[in-house]
Amino acid sequence: MTIRRAFADLSVGQVHYATCGDADAPAVLLLHQSPRSWAEYRVVLPLIGARYRAVAMDTAGFGDSADGGVPASIEQWARVACELLEALGVARADVVGHHTGGVVAIELAAAFPDRVRGLVLSSTPYTDEAFRRARAERPPIDEVAPSQDGSHLAALWQKRQGFYPPDRPDLLEAFVLDALKVGHRVEEGHRAVASYRMEDRIGRVTQPALIIRATHDPFAAPHAAELQHHLPQARIVDIEGGMVPLPDQMPEAFARTVLDFLSTLP
Repeated sequence: MTIRRAFADLSVGQVHYATCGDADAPAVLLLHQSPRSWAEYRVVLPLIGARYRAVAMDTAGFGDSADGGVPASIEQWARVACELLEALGVARADVVGHHTGGVVAIELAAAFPDRVRGLVLSSTPYTDEAFRRARAERPPIDEVAPSQDGSHLAALWQKRQGFYPPDRPDLLEAFVLDALKVGHRVEEGHRAVASYRMEDRIGRVTQPALIIRATHDPFAAPHAAELQHHLPQARIVDIEGGMVPLPDQMPEAFARTVLDFLSTLP
């Protein structure tokens, strides 16, 4: 199935997206983690596109999307995602988000409830005051100091290596490519997540929801139960062996879990 890529002219400038499937089918918007791009869903797109109009966007400021010269925030990224739906003529979509993308999905559902039918929150943290305090005390997640000999490229790889499957260097290569494209803004997504007051917004989310817990993701897996506590309509599905790069690590299992949930929605 063909993946088609294009740009939409939005408030921040040109926003890049990839799409797969029948343009007249119900839409599914896929939102990536930081500092990745739409490519996190490269294999997932045709699997979702077999039944839906699957759209994976580059969050504003990531991949090939412009940032508009405004401070990065979850609220801003949700607004731009809604603008993309509008530009594509999508009145209502199901929204799938992984890590940062899940946080953006929550804000999208809270701020624009009429545009979101259902939510899939994959490896999504619950970002309350305790989360913000803990994040403030930890070192940067992906930031490395530039070096003349290029050793910072290896350092970038090594920062993530322990959270990726040992036999999948291709996944780390994809991460490094996206991180290099973002450059000095590599921490922007993590900072935006760390400053988002989810506790003030999540009560507005009333849409049906699914929480995907990647069992080998030490950052996000512990948040699933707390997230469900605040989204009592949600259920949790575990993907055994899933790690930080779940969508491109286990695309078939990921897509199957998403499709099974979407098939239950009215």
